[in-house]
Amino acid sequence: MKTDHRGTVRACFTAYIVQAIVNNFAPLLFVTFERDFDIPLSKITLLITVNFAVQLAVDLASAGFIDRLGLRFCVIAAHLCAAAGLVMLSVLPGLLPDPFTGLLAAVAVYALGGGLIEVLVSPIIEALPTGSKERSMSLLHSFYCWGQVGVVLVSTVFFAAFGVGAWRILGILWAAIPLANAAVFARVPLYSLSAPGGRGPGVGGLVRSGLFWVFFLMMLCAGAGELSVSQWASAFAERGLGVSKTVGDLMGPMAFAVLMGASRLLFGKYGERLDLSRYMKLSCVLCVGAYLCISLVPSPIAGLLGCAVCGFSVGIFWPGTLSHASASIKGGGTAMFALLALAGDLGCTAGPTLAGFVSGLFDNDLRAGILAAAVFPAVLLAAVMCLDRRRRPTGEK
Repeated sequence: MKTDHRGTVRACFTAYIVQAIVNNFAPLLFVTFERDFDIPLSKITLLITVNFAVQLAVDLASAGFIDRLGLRFCVIAAHLCAAAGLVMLSVLPGLLPDPFTGLLAAVAVYALGGGLIEVLVSPIIEALPTGSKERSMSLLHSFYCWGQVGVVLVSTVFFAAFGVGAWRILGILWAAIPLANAAVFARVPLYSLSAPGGRGPGVGGLVRSGLFWVFFLMMLCAGAGELSVSQWASAFAERGLGVSKTVGDLMGPMAFAVLMGASRLLFGKYGERLDLSRYMKLSCVLCVGAYLCISLVPSPIAGLLGCAVCGFSVGIFWPGTLSHASASIKGGGTAMFALLALAGDLGCTAGPTLAGFVSGLFDNDLRAGILAAAVFPAVLLAAVMCLDRRRRPTGEK
């Protein structure tokens, strides 16, 4: 069957939905895991840490093997790992003597797939023969948000209909999506992202560049700023705000995801009229305000509103940083995207882990953990301002 790059775009959009499934399905069940398997919340934090630590390892290693194995092989393998991990999540805890070991093994397997998807899909989109790259990148990443919305909404309806105890069945059903998209990636055309003439800075040139390390720091803060709230939103709403699980899931992670997607869709549609740096700086300020609202205002309504506003504020962080880096470092290619994905996933590990650790120090008070994580959007704001000063012509005030 003949296909064109529009099929590739659709497959990439679906890949980010897969990424949303593997990152957001298990966090909806943290309180369930705590109750059913008698696992303390501080130990459950390891599920987040292992997920993104494995993705970190994949990011670090992928710069060396993707070009040898090929884009198609790697992106198909990524989807198969995601599907296998979701099935294992549903099956292993009931088969092994220690349920937590089963959870960790499942998370590690689907994290392999998630890490490869993160590394591969953005450069595949960047290499397509399309128009505005910044708009395309923002639109691509909005599908992670719509995937997150779908995970929360479908899971909430499923739990309401069949009970939270049926979560294992839902995990197996979610695995059908990466399996189907693996078949799509086997057929669509893929384009290589490389420097003109096949030459680029390479990994060595990138790590010797001060500018690259600014983007590395920005990606770390982008991942941390996003996940510090989204990974704990369900547990925060359910435990910290005293609302039911259904209300917590709908008003916590789902509201977060809807507004994060809206932010990315807004830039994807109107990006040609908006200045990316200004959009990112305003978003950083709004993000810090949302963190302070969540952690300091003693009102359940204000806390839920803060989670939602935080979603809108972080929307541009990840795709905006990738677009900035791609425009500023010519010929960075897949290696640059792999290293920046490494930075982002390092942030995705550091942010929720810091929030969980600080919460543990304050008797499992998630407000304290989220307050500590406000440092990440603040540092990102400083980095964007440094980039603006670097770009400003000499003598301009």
